[in-house]
Amino acid sequence: MSGPKTLSQLGLTARGGREAKVTGLAVDSREVKEGFLFAALPGTQVHGGEFIQYALRMGAAAILTDAEGARIAQAELDASDAALVVAADPRQTLAFTAALWFGMQPDCVVAVTGTNGKTSVAAFTRQLWQELGFRAINLGTTGVEGDWQAPLAHTTPEPITLHRALGGAAQAGVTHAAMEASSHGLEQRRLDGVQLVAAGFTNFTQDHLDYHATFEDYFAAKAGLFARVLPEDGTAVINIDDARGVDMLAIAKARGQDVITVGRDAADLCLENQRFDATGQDLRLSWKGGVRQERLNLIGGFQAENVLVAAGLVIAAGCDPDDVFDMLPMLGTVRGRMQLAATRDNGATVFVDYAHTPDAVETAIRALRPHVMGRLVAIVGAGGDRDSTKRPLMGQAAQENADLVIVTDDNPRSEDPSVIRAAVMAGAPDSTEVGDRAEAILRGVDALGPGDALLICGKGHETGQIVGDTVYPFDDAEQASVAVAALDGRGL
Repeated sequence: MSGPKTLSQLGLTARGGREAKVTGLAVDSREVKEGFLFAALPGTQVHGGEFIQYALRMGAAAILTDAEGARIAQAELDASDAALVVAADPRQTLAFTAALWFGMQPDCVVAVTGTNGKTSVAAFTRQLWQELGFRAINLGTTGVEGDWQAPLAHTTPEPITLHRALGGAAQAGVTHAAMEASSHGLEQRRLDGVQLVAAGFTNFTQDHLDYHATFEDYFAAKAGLFARVLPEDGTAVINIDDARGVDMLAIAKARGQDVITVGRDAADLCLENQRFDATGQDLRLSWKGGVRQERLNLIGGFQAENVLVAAGLVIAAGCDPDDVFDMLPMLGTVRGRMQLAATRDNGATVFVDYAHTPDAVETAIRALRPHVMGRLVAIVGAGGDRDSTKRPLMGQAAQENADLVIVTDDNPRSEDPSVIRAAVMAGAPDSTEVGDRAEAILRGVDALGPGDALLICGKGHETGQIVGDTVYPFDDAEQASVAVAALDGRGL
């Protein structure tokens, strides 16, 4: 961003051809300053048009909204000198406007979508680039990480925040960026102004049905990454082992995009075999007729699938495949994703994982099993004010795959925690109920004998627990360390 820009410089045309000089962008009327463009967007609870009057009082020089927003604030707009831009899809228009306003992004940007694995893929992609000598970042659930860092409130932030981050990273010399593309972010057109060179797809399972009306709506939102955001000359990296991978593949090919398939059978980048041990796994890979064996110092078989998608994205972005494969042993654990949090004196281990869907819980427990000689204990819960249909399925996934299950609170938010726990336990009737999460972790650690492992599911990297409207400090990995120290008589 170099200074004020006119509406026409931002690709916008106001009603009546009125021009305006814009000094900043805002989607929150409370952040509007003199000369700002305020984007009044349709929302799930209230239309942003209701706040146009406040933005005008704060000195907004231009308003971007749809026909409904203009109708809501017609009287205030008629009495104002502000320019009015009415767009059929104001969210998409804002995305392109934000891109023009900030004007910079890293030279090479890729995005990944899917129900599970987005954070890991984005982080592995960033790590591979860094090992190959590039200044790189990943953006998503864990914020902006890498050679330039910043916090983010959402997995895929709204366009102004997103392009501010991309622009800041580019100004700091970052040349490569890997983004998580959430279904919410895709449906709300938050990525539409980002210039992608490649996009990846991990998998598709149940989640977010509290937001998307149907399973197909949820899929269509994710498919937008290939159907709309990734340009025709981009490359799609698709996990064809997933049942919906074939559908994504068809969408990418229909757009004329180049495709790299990854998977365990007949894929361009093929995972032919895995061998597990206590600290990681060895992989046998094939790429265009050549076979390689590489070490992966990561726990969980599914991590190899995430690594393959990441490697595919790095190759799609122009790096030499052999150089990429040489870097696989250098990959480190992503915070809160099959993260080794603590080890007991008897050798038992405690892992933390973000698994918060039925499929993710099942996948995480089953993936940990080959690394564990003894019993596998799982702690599981479910968040409040979110898709309630997945709760018993999460309990069922835990009970069917772990030797001992403890059901506890996750982020109950505005709901009664006991009601949420009861729903989870409906799928895991043999589980033990311990409402307090810290006590549940202590009991789980206490149950570990030599060779056993505890998997704490649900919160992963999160450092707070949401109860009502309050966020209390809480870190699963930290609590695991405290529990191990207390039970093994170590000093904290």
